[in-house]
Amino acid sequence: MSLSITARVGLVGVGLMGHGIATNVLKAGYPLVFLDHPGNRPVDDLRAGGAEPRVTGAAVAQASDVIILCVTGTPQVEDVLFREDGILAGMKPGGIIVDCSTAIASSTREIAGRVAAAGGRFMDAAMTRTPKEAEEGRLNLIVGAPEDLFAEVLPLLQSYAENIVHAGPVGAGHELKLLHNFVSLGFSAVFAEAAAAARKAGVADGPFLEVLGKGGAAGVVFDRLRPFMETGDIEGFRFSLSNGLKDLSYYNTMVEELGAQHAMATAARAMYAQVVEGGHGNDPVPELISILAADL
Repeated sequence: MSLSITARVGLVGVGLMGHGIATNVLKAGYPLVFLDHPGNRPVDDLRAGGAEPRVTGAAVAQASDVIILCVTGTPQVEDVLFREDGILAGMKPGGIIVDCSTAIASSTREIAGRVAAAGGRFMDAAMTRTPKEAEEGRLNLIVGAPEDLFAEVLPLLQSYAENIVHAGPVGAGHELKLLHNFVSLGFSAVFAEAAAAARKAGVADGPFLEVLGKGGAAGVVFDRLRPFMETGDIEGFRFSLSNGLKDLSYYNTMVEELGAQHAMATAARAMYAQVVEGGHGNDPVPELISILAADL
């Protein structure tokens, strides 16, 4: 069984990524309500498309069959679900929670248990790619869910995602997302450090990019960082250094819980912590190149 196009969808977190999700859910024909919040992007276009605001998470849940959470991480997920006027206070029996945040899997599994105890169903559907792809309906999703729930919700996920991987049971999506982000953010740190050293050595950006782009650095993350060095363009990687620090902190927690090696992760986290503590938390990841070149 899969969701009907008449299934009512709620969304919490109409930010850089959530706005794109909302846009494409509406385009697919699903009725949509969203949590009215100061952190939302402008929503006039969503309201013109039929989306309706609600003032509390409970009110969103009361009007929804499926609720998509597009918030920052574990603390925000717990708050929007479990606060007095939160999602669980208004969730219908059998209601579905789709958590698109980046989170620690052990916490995700605890949250899923609390949702189940309240009569709901839970899946993690962590996102990769950028706000640009979110607006285009071309996100990548990494899903942790039982097989039957994944199959049921898949048509809704396909309304805003291009590539969808079922990673395994609840929590597996968040685990794989953290692995992905460690590689992406770790590569960004290595690249930025090399670019800063190249500039100090007097190596011009053009030859540096040509050699690395045709060699061992070629790939998706390189392609997102390259425009910044060429023209100062950050649009391909609008992800803040503070969010990078958060994700690397989550990754370090995960691998410590697993007893896995994490020397590189510790070093990467230390670099992001240093620049965030230096006042650069709101800067996008490509700015790491300039920050390191200026000796922080």
